[in-house]
Amino acid sequence: MRVTGYAYSWDVLGDPGFVERARDLGVDEVAVAVSYHSARAATPWSPEHTAVVARHAALYRPVREEAWRGAKLRPAAPEWDPGDAAGDAVRVLNAAGIPAAAWIVLTHNSLLGTEFPEFAVRNCFGELYPWALCPSQPEVREYATTLTAECLEGLEFSSVILEACGPLGAIHQHQHEKTDGVWAPAVARLLSICCCAACAAGWTEAGGDPEAIRGKLRAEVRRLIETGDLTVTEDKLLPSLRELLLTTRQSAVDTLRRAVIAQIPDGVRIVLHGALDPWVTGALPGLTPTAAEDVDAVVLFNWVPGTAATAAVAAARQALPSTVDIGSYVTAVAANPVPDMEAYARELGKAGAAELHLYHLGLAGPGRWPDMHGATSGAHGI
Repeated sequence: MRVTGYAYSWDVLGDPGFVERARDLGVDEVAVAVSYHSARAATPWSPEHTAVVARHAALYRPVREEAWRGAKLRPAAPEWDPGDAAGDAVRVLNAAGIPAAAWIVLTHNSLLGTEFPEFAVRNCFGELYPWALCPSQPEVREYATTLTAECLEGLEFSSVILEACGPLGAIHQHQHEKTDGVWAPAVARLLSICCCAACAAGWTEAGGDPEAIRGKLRAEVRRLIETGDLTVTEDKLLPSLRELLLTTRQSAVDTLRRAVIAQIPDGVRIVLHGALDPWVTGALPGLTPTAAEDVDAVVLFNWVPGTAATAAVAAARQALPSTVDIGSYVTAVAANPVPDMEAYARELGKAGAAELHLYHLGLAGPGRWPDMHGATSGAHGI
């Protein structure tokens, strides 16, 4: 299995031992966050501090006026990591002979969603999800396209990894989150359907009545909540309505993805974070019917070990074309650690995963480093 280790620019630049540690770990490439959302990131290897607070989403390359002139949506620069931080990190890795991947987060941007709410996801109650830019909006697609080009400008990458290349929805960590355990899966899915003006225009074009659709969604959400059943996974929307909602969403996502991919140079591997369930929203959104045809690898969320994770890998291997590699995204920094990372990596490989995407080379400190070694050892043993 190929192993990709994830890192932030400050991990590479702020820790004098990063390169040697990555080399010793044996990762095949290091994915550097070039465009990333807000976060507070621990830095257990840093001799100078214990965490970096990224207050808002940012582009970790120069925000060039000539590239963004006239654009309503444009990324912010990170004053906590100024200059060309991602570019410098990539150049350090390349000089050390370690291939670098561009880790690009596309539609997850709370700063822009708050400043420009007209381009963010809205649910059927009209409530704004400021962390989620809607792929149906032409301005969002233009932003993602330019963002990708600027992330890659003037640098050499072995791969480009696309995160949040699609819609985000209701289930998302937001400040001090107080929605956990409140909504059944079916409710969360309905509340994750964007009902913004651009999505509504797509419904109209497909023969739907936007106001009637919003009303049906609201009524079904209230009905499901009132049952008190937190396990229900199916709603009672008409199949024809469900199909209209999904196909219009997928059309917008396809348009976004293809515009982004057009910015990636030939010969660079294209890796897409995704999920087999087409209704999934978030950092790894549901795959459209044509998504796998456009990329070299699809990465599934496998942070929780067990039969469900290996079954998901096996299902993806069976469902997706043989020309597309299956990647497993695993973590060594979960609150409940994987008991045996080496064995887990082997299980994922046997289920059909050809890549292990290992989170995270900076967040995993000395106490988790044996798990990181176990993961790479298990992956390379397949």
